[in-house]
Amino acid sequence: MSDTTTEVWLVVGLGNPGPSYAQNRHNVGYLVVDELAQRWGSRFRAHKTGRADVVEGRVGAPGTPGPRVVLAKPRSYMNEVGGPVKALATFYKIAPARIVAVHDELDIAFGTLRLKLGGGDNGHNGLKSMRSSLGTGDFHRVRAGIGRPPGRQEVADFVLADYSRTEQKELPFQVGDAADAVECLVTEGLEQAQQRFNR
Repeated sequence: MSDTTTEVWLVVGLGNPGPSYAQNRHNVGYLVVDELAQRWGSRFRAHKTGRADVVEGRVGAPGTPGPRVVLAKPRSYMNEVGGPVKALATFYKIAPARIVAVHDELDIAFGTLRLKLGGGDNGHNGLKSMRSSLGTGDFHRVRAGIGRPPGRQEVADFVLADYSRTEQKELPFQVGDAADAVECLVTEGLEQAQQRFNR
């Protein structure tokens, strides 16, 4: 068995940088890593690669050192996140199987989560960029459902729009659950996390 206290995880919140995108559906990944950083009492700072903001910490019960985790918010736009993710993975010597992408998912209802390892990009530009830069899709995903656009609204317009007023009331619960799911994944493993959160 490997020593989980020395293993490093990279948890990447997918989103677009800048205040105009902050509350978009496409930016739920940023919201989740912000929640984790707040729980840890830490603030994001520029990483020396210059391509992302990061927080470094450990996850686990008080007094019990758990796995080391690097939270990251790439500074690039969604379709170019692969480069910064690859740079961080190389810097910290993290294999793809220890990378977690937190992202929005059209095919899952709002308020719902799904966790998995590997898979395609399903049209998600952030995942597509990561797969291209890492040379594999075999990384973990925490998928936060946003549902499909209503009527004939274009998908691009829907994901780049802010959450509705009704959704904004429920959003903190989804973000909190997704943050819990990340912590469960890195401390207890994918199977346990799926049993708890894939509902």
